[in-house]
Amino acid sequence: MSKKALLSPMLIVTLLLIGLLIYLNIPEQEKQGAGGPRGGSGKTPVVVFEVSKTAFPVVVEALGTARANEAVSLTAQQSDVIQEIYFDDGDVVEKGQLLLSMNNREEIARVNELRINIQEAQRQLKRITNLAKSSVASQQLLDEQQARVKALKAQLEVAKSRLAELELRAPFAGKLGIRQVSIGAYVGPNDLITTLDDLTKVKVDFNISENHLPSLAVGQKVDAASIAYPNEVFSGEISSLDSRVDPLTRSIQVRAVVDNPDLKLRPGMLLQINLQKKVLESLVVPEKALIPHEDKQFVFIVENDKVIQKEVKAGLRRPGQVQIISGIEVGDIVVTEGALRLREGSSVSVIEHVKL
Repeated sequence: MSKKALLSPMLIVTLLLIGLLIYLNIPEQEKQGAGGPRGGSGKTPVVVFEVSKTAFPVVVEALGTARANEAVSLTAQQSDVIQEIYFDDGDVVEKGQLLLSMNNREEIARVNELRINIQEAQRQLKRITNLAKSSVASQQLLDEQQARVKALKAQLEVAKSRLAELELRAPFAGKLGIRQVSIGAYVGPNDLITTLDDLTKVKVDFNISENHLPSLAVGQKVDAASIAYPNEVFSGEISSLDSRVDPLTRSIQVRAVVDNPDLKLRPGMLLQINLQKKVLESLVVPEKALIPHEDKQFVFIVENDKVIQKEVKAGLRRPGQVQIISGIEVGDIVVTEGALRLREGSSVSVIEHVKL
């Protein structure tokens, strides 16, 4: 078999790929020292970060469903025909505002009748009182007339109460839902007329692992976020903690009240709750500065334009940042970009200092 047959195209391509991989994994300064570009410095460009003590908030995340601060389904108290409707879908109403009235002609007539009877009974009482002073009328007659006036007044209160039951008023200020009835409809106590929600604040119930219980307290601040408003954060605070820990999940239920001044949050929305447990003063570096190897973490420290590889112990993390418990000190210059092309003792050229 000839040499041309041995050097097949596949073999040539394989050898070229192996050579390329070897070349890419050689540190930049070694390439340049072994025939790199003329006039090169022989240093690998890197981006660095100066280590300092930084406030590192410890945040617990949870998910919860928004609920109205107050919510009620509005129904009639009596069965009758709707006479007037005084609201539209989605109206914002005040406490005590009249929303609907039913056929109340009979009750109004009864109230007017009792008022007239009371006026007449009071007039008679005044006359009998004057007669009793001159001993013309007996004390018994006076007592009977006083009792009649009181009875009529009690009947008037009952009539007013029945008249009020034929009206629907807002029990608190809030936002109405969609109207479910029309004028002329016959409704009863079980028929839904509309809903009313107080949305100036929303309640969010969520669960937190029992190991966070010592750091929870009523009044503690929380931040809430919704996928519907990705660039907004809604502030609130913890209003109550459950008295028990769930024995199955080993978690405790927490209720937070979140401000909702623009009524953007609605009941039923999924909210992400960020609860700040505490703030640590720690050494913090960009997460991309860490170089994992097996079960250890390393960083490159720049000293006199050369790098030293140091093992570090990482602690808590948050997006893009990691707490360093040991291995480096305040003032160390850590490589954040370009570390994959470095080895112990490699020469570097700092092209940028970054900040958190």
